[in-house]
Amino acid sequence: MAKTLSRDGTPIAFSRTGNGPALIFVDGAMCYREQGPSRAVAEQLAPHFTVFTYDRRGRGESGNAAAYTIEREVEDLDAVIREAGGTAFVYGVSSGAALALEAANRRLPITKLVLYEAPFIVDDTRTPMPGDFMARVQSALSAGDRGRAVKLFMGLVEVPSIFVLMMRLMPVWSKLTAVAHTLPYDLQLVQEHEQGKPLSRTRWPYATVPTLVMDGGKSPAWMRNAMRALADVLPNATYRTLPGQTHIIKAHAHVQPVVEFVRQPTVRPSEI
Repeated sequence: MAKTLSRDGTPIAFSRTGNGPALIFVDGAMCYREQGPSRAVAEQLAPHFTVFTYDRRGRGESGNAAAYTIEREVEDLDAVIREAGGTAFVYGVSSGAALALEAANRRLPITKLVLYEAPFIVDDTRTPMPGDFMARVQSALSAGDRGRAVKLFMGLVEVPSIFVLMMRLMPVWSKLTAVAHTLPYDLQLVQEHEQGKPLSRTRWPYATVPTLVMDGGKSPAWMRNAMRALADVLPNATYRTLPGQTHIIKAHAHVQPVVEFVRQPTVRPSEI
């Protein structure tokens, strides 16, 4: 483990493993290096890349700041890219995909971009995020009820209540509640695109790097509709479905499509 400083002075903890060109993995909500898929993803991709995993601000061994903005999170990723040598492939999942996409649109030195199931809602196949949802989560956190905040989020992402009850009896619950204060960060990243409205072709005009947008073949229709729509509006995107996969990351199923995409020669517009 090492640390780098983001632009505002926040320490960002990261790990690196493997050999080859740099690839940075960006986690989703409540995940960090010791909780979630990043370790397994790094192990699977290490034969092909130097894989960087990091704790997003407020999680794990990274620091935090009093006021959160998406710009600060983009600067955190930029700091890791600097540690990776100044350019990198970036692979984001769930709300981490939304963050990676925002970083590309803000012209960070990303060579290629892989996005898996950014949780956007772009049509009427799922109920949009309630307008007061962010306020309810903030209220729970302000009252010191981290468990309530996590339960609200689990309900939003459609985790069955029986599973939430079981999780509360397991060691993982303490890991989830430990980072509950970062839930508003992820909600800020996605709330604009969880309103059941079509994505705009002008929303990410500078995210022009080659981009692979993926979803799972067993994921719900609303998620797959959103990923097809995202690939359609991005300037330089390819869409792919991973058969049999869901929103839960199974690292072994992601290796081949990521490696294949990254290794493809980049075709410049003048060569078409």
